[in-house]
Amino acid sequence: MNFIDNPEGLEQCPFRGTRVGGALGTAPQIDDWWPNRLPVELLHQDQPAANPLSDESYKELFNKIDFPQLKQDIKALLVDSQDWWPADYANYGPQMIRMAWHSAGTYRIADGRGGAGQAMQRFAPINSWWDNGNTDKSRRLLWPIKKKYGASLSWADLIVLTGNCALEIMNFPTFGFGGGRRDAWEPDRSTYWGPEFWGGKPVDQVPASANHKGHPDEMVNNNLRWVGQPKDAHYDLENPLAATHQALIYVNPEGPANNGDPQDSAREIRESFARMAMGDEETVALIAGGHAFGKSHGMVAPEKIGAAPEAAPIHAQGFGWHNPVGSGNGVNTMTNGIEGSWTQHPTQWDNSYLENLLTFDWKKVESPAGSTQWTPIDPTAPKTPDAHVAGQLNNLMMMTSDIALKVDPEYRKICEKFLSDFDYFTDAFSRAWYKLTHRDMGPKERYLGPEVPADDMIWQDPRPDRDYELIDEADIATLKQHILNSGLTVSALVSAAWSAASVYRHSDKRGGANGARISLEPQNSWELNRPDELNRVLQTLRGIQSDFVSSQSGNKRVSLADLIVLGGCVAVEKAAHDAGVAVSVPFTPGRVDTTLELTDVESFNWLKPVSDGFKNYHNDNVGYRVPPERIFLDRAQLLTLTAPEWTVLVGGLRVLDQNYDYSKHGVFTDRPGQLTNDFFQVLTSMDYVWFPQDPQEMFFNIRDRKSGDVKYTATRCDLIFGSNAQLRNIAEVYGADDAQERFVHDFVAAWNKVMMLDRYDVKDE
Repeated sequence: MNFIDNPEGLEQCPFRGTRVGGALGTAPQIDDWWPNRLPVELLHQDQPAANPLSDESYKELFNKIDFPQLKQDIKALLVDSQDWWPADYANYGPQMIRMAWHSAGTYRIADGRGGAGQAMQRFAPINSWWDNGNTDKSRRLLWPIKKKYGASLSWADLIVLTGNCALEIMNFPTFGFGGGRRDAWEPDRSTYWGPEFWGGKPVDQVPASANHKGHPDEMVNNNLRWVGQPKDAHYDLENPLAATHQALIYVNPEGPANNGDPQDSAREIRESFARMAMGDEETVALIAGGHAFGKSHGMVAPEKIGAAPEAAPIHAQGFGWHNPVGSGNGVNTMTNGIEGSWTQHPTQWDNSYLENLLTFDWKKVESPAGSTQWTPIDPTAPKTPDAHVAGQLNNLMMMTSDIALKVDPEYRKICEKFLSDFDYFTDAFSRAWYKLTHRDMGPKERYLGPEVPADDMIWQDPRPDRDYELIDEADIATLKQHILNSGLTVSALVSAAWSAASVYRHSDKRGGANGARISLEPQNSWELNRPDELNRVLQTLRGIQSDFVSSQSGNKRVSLADLIVLGGCVAVEKAAHDAGVAVSVPFTPGRVDTTLELTDVESFNWLKPVSDGFKNYHNDNVGYRVPPERIFLDRAQLLTLTAPEWTVLVGGLRVLDQNYDYSKHGVFTDRPGQLTNDFFQVLTSMDYVWFPQDPQEMFFNIRDRKSGDVKYTATRCDLIFGSNAQLRNIAEVYGADDAQERFVHDFVAAWNKVMMLDRYDVKDE
């Protein structure tokens, strides 16, 4: 088709000749027709079929890299300015720090999503957020390095390592680097970043001027991230979001909704950085450290800037934000609309940012692009060299978000501490940068390369090294028999093991049974873990553990973490046997027990689910604007489950009586504790009819079609497996008369997958 000859945008659909109106790809999609549909297909993202390198072991390839040579190559590139995108101050270091920061800075602690781990900055929507303006140029500048190292070096690792190299060439001592990030090969369609709309239009269809200088009411109301106004006592950021505005990494540098108020900005900074797992000192260290380098760009009116990469024309070849003024770069560069540098030495590590911030008084001015920024009142204040015009000196610049560090009492104390002790500041920024760029990588077993620090960070959820001999098959058999003879019920044992393992989230590789943190605070007392019953189980297992250790003459021991999982395996085997199917549940020993001293209680408490359909648990007070089944889908995705695995696990957990409050919702069986396919047989039966108990359809009565008697009760997280077309078809497989053995074996396989999700000590991921 010749699109030039078709100005009205009407194309002939290649399927059955259907005529479609509008631009390519804008015809109504399934979610437009059925907006409340549960998108189960989100469980099947990032399949090997999308990955051209799925036959390679990234770990093996990365470990063969000549690492010193790689860093030398990167550092040489950083000072080799290219005509097509000239480097500020003849040094690409500052812009590469920004690229790495923005790649990692999407991380949020509420669900562990975001971060640098898969280089999602390459894909929509992140690649087209206006806060990522011109990061497309930074990545393209790195192509010679990526081209040279190919499959041995992921974009995700290259982006972070380049940030480290950029700091190092400007005389900053980095704390370390761990490789091992594996690239994604398709956009992330599961993470909720907040409304990607502006004035009722998708972001990539909005003029650049709106992206850079939106009306305050549009900023706040159309994007629905905040409840209330900045000065309100109850000014709350929507869960699970961390960035305060659409298309930003952290906060609006001009203040909330461009209001230019440093006090309001400080409130947003504290909330946003806390949502990204940073405390006050780390926050100040990152802002002050990052702004010690480079400059901000705001020389061109935003309405002149072209569309973001995802909306750019095909001839742009992946570049967005076309700038038609002059050369379109160099002195005419435009990113966030704020123009200037924070320091008089933009390419060297020193304390001039804090000296300038605290020494001088600042006044509001407008950048050439019309954005709010600040300049020193004192005309004798130092000047900063121009990034491209030799000999030209410019006024220093601060953003509203910088002045916030000066006016907020707690932030100011930290600034003054850093100013008085430069070595302390250097160490604080070094550690904060390391945390920022590695926060989503999970346990240190995943880190690769020669620069991995020996130190264990509390945010890495460390565990002690195992210093004893592992149990063998004979020991496992003995321990299983002791557990069977302990008097613990199938339901209690399954609950303890599932509660320990299923808190894992693949987004940032946190949680899981390894470490036995379920025996520690805060996880031990979460109400959804049935804490009274849980602690009876743990007490019994500790007794079995003690008896086993005392019976050994050598250095053989068994961890509580292993016993918790083994107890669940024993219970599943018994439940299957009682249902008429003999099965052996896999068990891999080697877990260790950690301590409360190695647990960041506040941070770990973020792993507590706000809603967990596996246990029919739902907290209405957290502020999520989606129904329970959508959060349930999200939980399944964090556990890397496929739709069949999700379905079979729910059916099994229901008949094993796993509801957090011992309710009978979804327990569609007359023989709870046996691993039967009764859940699916009832769900798919036409002998019953389903009646809501409430107008919101949160709870249901299941009545016998003939007698009208209430036979069972259910929640949305039960009945979604009968109402959603994709899930119902899977449920019908397990509800068939010949499905009992298939159901048991599939349940066991999915169970073992969840028990092993955090075992990075024995798997190559």
